[in-house]
Amino acid sequence: MKIKVCGLFREQDIEYVNILKPDFVGFVFAKSKREISPNFAKTLKSRLKASIKAVGVFLNSNMEFILHLIDSNIIDVIQFHGNEDDNFIENLKSKRNITIIKAIKVDSVESIIKSSTSLADFLLFDNLKGGSGESFNWDYLSQAQKSGFKRDYFLAGGLDIDNIKEALEFKPYGIDISGGLETNGIKDFNKMKSFIHKARGLYDK
Repeated sequence: MKIKVCGLFREQDIEYVNILKPDFVGFVFAKSKREISPNFAKTLKSRLKASIKAVGVFLNSNMEFILHLIDSNIIDVIQFHGNEDDNFIENLKSKRNITIIKAIKVDSVESIIKSSTSLADFLLFDNLKGGSGESFNWDYLSQAQKSGFKRDYFLAGGLDIDNIKEALEFKPYGIDISGGLETNGIKDFNKMKSFIHKARGLYDK
């Protein structure tokens, strides 16, 4: 099980993750309270341990901007949250060999099952308002899996130390958390430490 800590926007956040060693961190390049500039992202990436992959989070960005961030070694993985369809994903993959995660807004069992044909390497299931800190109805995920859904996916939306045990029962490839690790809008080292240790401890059992 992989852990992704999203929405890093301070140099101190990099210090935290270098100590706690999640598998992925997310740099947001979409309008958000956690949005950062490419130049600052480059600074953060330069201080990030090489074992931790940097994920660029995009919402309907143009291809040139995304390619610039890849070629500048600012990001290692792409995460799309907008209207990027299979044609866009296929086009990007033809230009660069990079892992792509496609976020899916879950509002039904069908929305999960329909996503299984995506050309993205991984799916990320979130609520209708990504970044809101709210969970979607996980019963949809349970029903989709009973109907034969088998894709590797990240589970996101409203995760915290209180519901991580339930979340891991769905056997996600990875978990994606941001707001659940914050206090007053900034990453909290103690929350991060507790969550990551609990998540890994539960998974290892």
